[in-house]
Order: sequence, then structure tokens, then C-alpha cells
Amino acid sequence: MKYKEKSFSSAVKDYKNHVKKAKGKTFFIIFDINNKEAFYSTAPLSRALHELGADASCIGVNKKSEGLEALKDVWNNFEELEKGIKNEKTESLADFIEEVDKKAKGEFKKLFKKPEFVLEAKSNKFTGSLELPFHTEWFKDYRMDELMKTAEILWRDVYALKKGERVGIGFSLIPAQNLIGHPLEDYLDSYSIIWAMTQTAKKTAEPIMNAYTFRASMLEKSERISDLRATLLGCELSKEIDEEIFKKYKKLSKLLNLDRLKPIDLSFSISAKGYPGKHLFGEIIGYPSPNKKTRWLTPGQIIYKLDFYPQTKYDERDPVARVAFTETIPIDIFIETNLVDWSDIRARNQKLKDKMDKCDVIYVEGRLKEKYTAKLEVGLVKEDGSRRWVRRSDTDVREKINRDYLKMTGIKAGCMGNIPGGEAFVTPEYIHGIFVGDIVVHVDQSYALNDKNPIVVECYGSTYKIIDGPNEIIKKINKRKNDAMKMLLESEKNKSLPQEIIDLKKKNFERIGEFAINTNPKARLCEYLIVNEKIAKMMHIALGSGFEPDRSTEYHMDIVFNAPRQKLDVYGIDNKGNKHWILRDGEFVA
Repeated sequence: MKYKEKSFSSAVKDYKNHVKKAKGKTFFIIFDINNKEAFYSTAPLSRALHELGADASCIGVNKKSEGLEALKDVWNNFEELEKGIKNEKTESLADFIEEVDKKAKGEFKKLFKKPEFVLEAKSNKFTGSLELPFHTEWFKDYRMDELMKTAEILWRDVYALKKGERVGIGFSLIPAQNLIGHPLEDYLDSYSIIWAMTQTAKKTAEPIMNAYTFRASMLEKSERISDLRATLLGCELSKEIDEEIFKKYKKLSKLLNLDRLKPIDLSFSISAKGYPGKHLFGEIIGYPSPNKKTRWLTPGQIIYKLDFYPQTKYDERDPVARVAFTETIPIDIFIETNLVDWSDIRARNQKLKDKMDKCDVIYVEGRLKEKYTAKLEVGLVKEDGSRRWVRRSDTDVREKINRDYLKMTGIKAGCMGNIPGGEAFVTPEYIHGIFVGDIVVHVDQSYALNDKNPIVVECYGSTYKIIDGPNEIIKKINKRKNDAMKMLLESEKNKSLPQEIIDLKKKNFERIGEFAINTNPKARLCEYLIVNEKIAKMMHIALGSGFEPDRSTEYHMDIVFNAPRQKLDVYGIDNKGNKHWILRDGEFVA
């Protein structure tokens, strides 16, 4: 381990000695994005709080934040309400909460409670509800110059970062050991990546750092500060809607000047094991489009407005932000897979897309004779004769509006990317046959697979079935699907989504959502799906949601398989019967 593990453990122990009784409590931690010691101290501090059974929410600001001040005003207003103070502001807040709690049954009011502990980083310690020292003895710089260079390339070539833009930078807190999922070193590496991305972004833009406690299940309640912040932003975006709840919010917003809560222009985040948890307001109410033709479940969906969301075509608003993300990948892999010529990656993806676009059907045939041998037929043409859209994963989020989609459909939708990028992918019209996942699968995190006990999936056109694989991973997949269906049924019960979308998601629940061929020559084998699904010549298929609006559902789980090892032949047939080779014996055909 490149970090001082004993020093990290000692720091965790010291914080636990300082904090002690924290179970069930919420800690709100504020620091300046220039305060390196405060930022790195949140790693052992968050581990300590999670081991004590507490929740944590962190925000890093550049000297000040209007959004943070607005949040504090909401808390202060609620405290006055609880004390029985009557004025226009407290009565307006009470009216808004009461209206939502008609459906939320008292749960919504709980979100407004001020965190039990508020810690603010000063020059050399955390102060506020408690006084805590900084602990960075565990940390040391590793390849920081190269990290900074990589970050600058990403901001320039992937985001085209513009002066004054508001940048949301999400990082992962350190969970308790029983929930960590991946090596501690990878989590600690992610802190250096986040630091490099933030410090390079602030030269041009206005970064804001965020992190909060993740959950083991998507059915659990979210950490309440992050949930309240999301609710307020979502209601700001919806306050002109002619519904009673939003009328009452609009009055509250005017009284408390909540228009200080503004959406970001773009986001970069690192995700770890787990889920954000349920967004209460979205689950029970939803956010209507201004024309009331549809509803959204989260404010993030509204601001990103991605083309594969079924709501996008009904909502006339423009997307306001662009988004890209990665996992807690090691620093070495982050640098090696992103310190690349992105124009070369785009050219590789385009070459593959051009070849796939010629094909009506793609065939995958394995030559390696094992217990299961891959054999697939992938349809790319719809029943009406139109084609499924072959897309490139260029990690290209340089604009808020997806120009390709606008040209094809006339609909303004947003842009999303993975970091690293490198694939050509499509939502298949149908898939028949078998594939063998022997590299990695992503459920609530990435799980390594192998050729001795792979996941084997049989596809039947519009459905699939896992016919073999590691029992523990199959259990996790089934749990994820069961939880996703419960969430969907909850939305149906609450009418927070239109019935048309509910029916669509149910229809697609057992479908294959993605067929992809990977192109990044710098990506290499590791524990993480987001990298392995880009390794040139490998392939991946996703269970669940696709990347076209008619194929949306409540989950998306990628499975990567090793085309070179399995000696896969991959070729397409066009409408004239011509054959177009993509891979032969697992190697690209020029």
C-alpha cells in the first residue's frame, strides 16, 4: 500500500475517541476547496463516523457558497418553526411540509432537521459542534504531477471547460469495513484524483465538492442532508408548475431567497460500492415538466436530460448540465487510461461504428470449446425498418446538448460520458443465443469473474436468463432486480411517474439493453467494470436498461467478456447479404 495504513487506522481511532456517541446522528462537514489538510482528513474522519453508525455529508466550497447559505437559512427557519415561532417564513415552510406529508406521512418533515453535528474546517482543525484535529499523516503524494496533467487533459479535451462554469465534483467517503467492497488503497487513491481534478478546475471554473454516506440497498432512505438539498433544487426547477405543492414551495422560495440554489453546469464524480438511497420527494411526488406531459424522479434527471430517458422528448426545457464519472480506480490506471489522445479514441470508435452501421445483424461465434461457447445473433433493425443507433463512448461531454441526437430527432438532450471512454455500443433490437461473462460484472459494485466459473446468460430475443455462474453474484443480481422492481412499483403506487413510463419499464425489465465492443488500447485488466468495459478487443453486454428511450427500465448491469481468450469471431451481415468482419479469432479486422 502506497499510504501509511497504520497512520490511517490511528487517525480513525483518534476521531472515534473524540466523537464517541454518534450512532444514528448526522454530521455536516464544511471545508474550503483550497484546504488540502481538511479535505484529506475527511477520509479517516468519514471512516470513523461510519464505524460509529453515523451519517456524513461533506461540502467543499471556494471561500463561500450561496447555495450553502440558503441551506442554512432553511434549517434556521425550521428550527424557529419547531420552537413555535410564528411568522410568514415559518408558516410558509409549515404549509409546504404539510402538503408533501399528506403523501409522505410525516417522513418529509424529518428531512428539515438540522444535522446534530456541524463541523467547519478552519486553518488547522475542524471546529463547531466538536473540535477535531486534522489527520493527514497517512497521506503522501503519488504521481501528482501526472495526475494534474491528466486532469487538465480531461477538462480540456473531454469537458471543454469554460470560464466561470459551476462544476460539481463528487467524491466517495470511506465506508465501514463491512461495506467497503474494494481495496482501501483505491478509495484513498480517489482522494488524490479528486484533489487534482478540483485544483485544475478552479483555474478556470467554480468547483464545488460533495460527498455523502452511501447505502447498502437502493431501498434505504438517503442521507438526509443530501436528500434535502436535492429536494430544494428539484423544487426550484419546478416552482412554476401549477400544482399545489409547487405553489406553496414557490412562496417559500421567495421568502427565503432560495433561487440561490442553482444547478451546476457539469459534473465529475467517483462512485464506490452502494447506492445513494431513495429520494423521498421524487419517489412520492415527482417533478412535473412545465407542460405536464411527464414527470421526473430526481432533479439530476432534469438537469442532465439524457437522450435515453423516456421523459426527455416530452419536456421542452433544455438540458442545463453535462456529466461524466468513474469508479474508485487506482491512480496508475486513471492516468494510463486517460492520459491519451482523445481524438485517436474517437477515431477508433467512429471506425467501428461505421462498420456496425452497415449491418442489419451481427453474429458472435466462439471458437474455444468449453462447457459453454458464445454464440449470438444481434438484431439492429426495428420492426418498422428503422435502425438502432450505434453510438460511440468517446467520453465527449464538451457541450450540454447532444448534437447528434438533435440532428436525428429534433430533440434537445444532454451529454453523458464514462471516464475512461472507448467503445462502440448499441441497444439491440433483439439478441438470441449465449454469452459467457468471464471478466467482470457490475451490480452494486464491480465483481471480478473468471473463466473457471463465468456468468453464462442465455438470450431469447426479448428476454434473458442466467443459466450458470457464481451463486453469490447471481444472488446479488437477483436482489438488485427485486429492489429495482419494488422501486418501480412504489412509483406506480404514488403516481410519481406517468403510467405510460411505468408500463414501458415493466415491459423492458427482462431485456438485454446493450451490446458493445471495446476500443481503448490503454485500458487494462483491473477490478473495475468502467475500465474493463473499455479494453480494446473485449466486449460487454448489459442486462436491463438500454440507451434508447423506448428501452428504459430500472437497472443496468454490464457483463464483460474476453473476446481474445474466447477466440470470438464477430461479423455483421448487411441487407444485401454482404459480410463485414469486426473481430476474427478475437482480434480486430482492419
